Amino acid sequence: MNNTMTRRGFIRNALAMGGLASVSQLPVLADDPTLFPKRGQYERLALAYNHVKAGATKPFSILHISDTHFTAAYPHEGAKKQELKLKRTQTFGGRQEEALRDALAWAKRNVDYVLHTGDLIDWQSEANFDLVKKFFGDAAGTLFGSVGNHEYSPDMWLGEIKERREETFKDLTRATVQAAFPFDIAFNATVVNGVNFVALDDVYGYVTPNQVAKFRAEAAKGMPMVLCMHVPFMTEGIWLASEKFWRDAGKKFTSAAEPPARGDRKVQLEDPVTRDFIAYLKTEPLLKAILAGHLHITVQERFSPTAMQYVVGGNFMFHGQEVLFS
Repeated sequence: MNNTMTRRGFIRNALAMGGLASVSQLPVLADDPTLFPKRGQYERLALAYNHVKAGATKPFSILHISDTHFTAAYPHEGAKKQELKLKRTQTFGGRQEEALRDALAWAKRNVDYVLHTGDLIDWQSEANFDLVKKFFGDAAGTLFGSVGNHEYSPDMWLGEIKERREETFKDLTRATVQAAFPFDIAFNATVVNGVNFVALDDVYGYVTPNQVAKFRAEAAKGMPMVLCMHVPFMTEGIWLASEKFWRDAGKKFTSAAEPPARGDRKVQLEDPVTRDFIAYLKTEPLLKAILAGHLHITVQERFSPTAMQYVVGGNFMFHGQEVLFS
């Protein structure tokens, strides 16, 4: 179902600054006059800038962020949650809430809307889900975004139930995840100034027949479309960059050849529904852009004659990208 969004309503609910402050009590470091005293207020943010000529009825801009990876746990939560809080906070630097709040403070002054494409949390805990609710607010239907693979992780490597990259694994906690987010986590669509933002759950690299049918129904409405999801389509250049970052860090490029397929790339090549969906999208003239995260790097590549794919780096490292739609 489409939700037509107003700018003020979106910003009011999406930013939820007071709610975040009540949970974390963290300062917005961009407002700290002792930090970078000779620099601009928001120069600590690492922002990329892009322009999509989508055929909007009126130009607008969004801040696209992804991969915040909250690592919170209340004191009463069990030993596994406390161990994850300690270890994963070290992994992500312990400044995730600060990074998100700085980004949102900047967005309030500089853009019209905010889009988050998943891994807002690092694993499931009461505290993490409370942060999700505070961030998005209570006004379901006014926000757009997507979930990531970490939203479905109960206890990561400490759990008795090992993660499986399939829908039956999601089903174990799907209701809990859905309850924390004010939009349909499997598929949702939001129209902004005549541009249809379609967000779907592709957190294990594949899409489902139901998602494909819903996307085609949205395309039948004839509006320009932007696809928003956590895992990008691993086109050759994006896959090369991903492998360089995740597998060959510290090594120089020795070849521009596409690395052997594995993980999400392998799934996208071999799953027939996903493979056919990608082939269809490459011929869909209404598709104007794809916005994704997951890789923790900022990279972009042409996906089709009408659409670029933009992958944004991790919000936990203060990364984001502003996209102007005209």
